Parts: sequence; C-alpha cells; structure tokens
Amino acid sequence: MKKAILSLGVAAFTFFGAKAQETPVAVENPNAAVLNFETEVVDYGTIEQGADGTREFKFTNTGKEPLIISNARGSCGCTVPTWPTNPVKPGESASISVKYDTKRLGPINKSITITSNASEPTKVLRIKGNVVAPQTSPEKQTPSGAPIEP
Repeated sequence: MKKAILSLGVAAFTFFGAKAQETPVAVENPNAAVLNFETEVVDYGTIEQGADGTREFKFTNTGKEPLIISNARGSCGCTVPTWPTNPVKPGESASISVKYDTKRLGPINKSITITSNASEPTKVLRIKGNVVAPQTSPEKQTPSGAPIEP
C-alpha cells in the first residue's frame, strides 16, 4: 500500500512539474507599436582617437499604438545610448543617440539592446568601426650626407 501511494505521489509530482515547464503562448497584439529603423548598424569607419563618437539611429513607429522605449543598454560602459522618454506616436520618427568613447584605440564592435512595447520587444543595434591614433606632423628629416643649413 505504501508503495502504491508513493508511486502515485511521484507520478503526480512528475506530471505537475512537467506542466510548470511549459512556456506560455504569447498573445500578439495586431495594433502594437512597430519599431522600424533606417539602419540597424552604424559604421564609424576609421576615426581618430578623441574624435566625436556620437551617432544616431533614426526610427519610425509604423504601428498603430504609441511606442514606449523603456530601456536602451550598451554592451559595455564605453557605449552610452540616450533615447526618447516620451511615447513616439504612430507615424512619428525619433532617434536613439549613441556615444562611443573614442579614447580607446582599436576596432569597434559593440551592441545596444533596446527594450520597448513594440511587437518585437527587444531589438539589438550595432556600431562598428576602428579608432586609430591621431596623425602628428613628422619631424623634418635631413637626408644623410646633405649639408646642414646654418
């Protein structure tokens, strides 16, 4: 009898544990805001160290409800996004500004994660490029064997 009760208990635990693992089905809102970017990748190209690292991602809300961006987060502390805090009405355009710290030399390959109430609630944008040391004017060199001017 104890084995039968124990077996039923294990079976019930397994059944309810499996049901708890099911993912809920997301209900899609046909009127949801739609975040439509002009480009999802901004290429800085080759820029000098200390240059202006601010670029913009322009977008339009092509949905039927106001778009609310709740967060924008850079992949590291060197990438700082700022975004509109007011709702973006359907048909309106706005932009997300990203400032990259150009004091760091080398290739740029960073991401910005946008969280909003859009039909696609998470969107990842990228910046890329290369930061090089600034050019300095070379010293005037005298060819060897040439007379030195007084």
